[in-house]
Amino acid sequence: MTTLPAPAAPATPSPFALALRRFRKSRLGVIGGWLLAALYLSALLGGFLAPYGITTQHQGFEYQPPQALHVMFQGKPMRPFVYGSKTGRDPVTFAKTSVPDTTTPVPIAFFVRGEPYNFLGLRTTWHLFGVDPGPDNNRFYFPFGTDQLGRDLFSRTLVGGQVSLTVGVVGIIISFTIGIVMGGLSGYYGGRTDNLIQRLIEVLLSFPRLPILLALSTLIPASWPSTYVYLGIVAVLALIGWASLARVVRGQVLSARQVEYVSAAQAVGASDLRVILRHIVPNLSSFLVITATLSLPGYILGESTLSFLGLGIKEPMTSWGLLLKDAGNLQTVGLYPWLLLPGLFLFVAVLAFNFFGDALRDAADTQSR
Repeated sequence: MTTLPAPAAPATPSPFALALRRFRKSRLGVIGGWLLAALYLSALLGGFLAPYGITTQHQGFEYQPPQALHVMFQGKPMRPFVYGSKTGRDPVTFAKTSVPDTTTPVPIAFFVRGEPYNFLGLRTTWHLFGVDPGPDNNRFYFPFGTDQLGRDLFSRTLVGGQVSLTVGVVGIIISFTIGIVMGGLSGYYGGRTDNLIQRLIEVLLSFPRLPILLALSTLIPASWPSTYVYLGIVAVLALIGWASLARVVRGQVLSARQVEYVSAAQAVGASDLRVILRHIVPNLSSFLVITATLSLPGYILGESTLSFLGLGIKEPMTSWGLLLKDAGNLQTVGLYPWLLLPGLFLFVAVLAFNFFGDALRDAADTQSR
């Protein structure tokens, strides 16, 4: 009589697989993750996706409204096109301006050569799309319209995302490095080290955030080039962003150093650095990832606030906050509402980070199903 083999026990999902399953249950978190992926991809490919340079001025096309794409011309289907422009009068100010010329379709071309830009250290002139400027150099395509100097707002928004989205990442790296080191030293050694670091944290947390941001940003010399200003803004945001993290890390380290495997590592003579890096910090990894995701919107909004107030990123660089500065009064917004489009990108990015961070926090909760 043959004995049937016992059925194999079902495989137990790994902790990562369980966390991924919990994350996928959050629709808003998944949507937020895809939105962030799209925003960072558009920032990475900003020069390729942007049809014009961020400093290129188009004479006669100041405050040009966004141009709509068309596929039908005189009842016949065509490849995507926009209408050309001709000289007209602004109905509000009666100043000379360009108006659509519905008799002249301008086809959109893809993978065209245009103004040079740098991509990952390489100099190239390829762009995703563009139009033939024509013999009179009066044919352009402005998906988001133009600003007061005739600069393409779509191109400036894409390239501005490179600053607004990366300032948070770089700021998080700096502030988390400082916060983890200071909080780890405070919680691991205790005593005078703990008292000294905690008093410093209390002093930093006692200052209101916006005034201290403004005060520190004024220390950046106005003569600095744009790259130095960018680094200065990141440093300002990071120097005041580590204090609250260090306090939480201290509490986590205080509880982690009491577990058995940490005591065993200390008993066998492991150095303090090895105990911290190999046994304590890995236990904080999920907490740090979630905290970083939820803290990134604060850095993005901090840079945008400084740039909007004229104390952050300056020309010829651009960012979403600097672009919103052009829409700083109700009269301008009423006449040229498309200047608020960079603010829509800022709103979507912050909201996506919050949704994504909340979903990560729920996924890391082992008590949830």
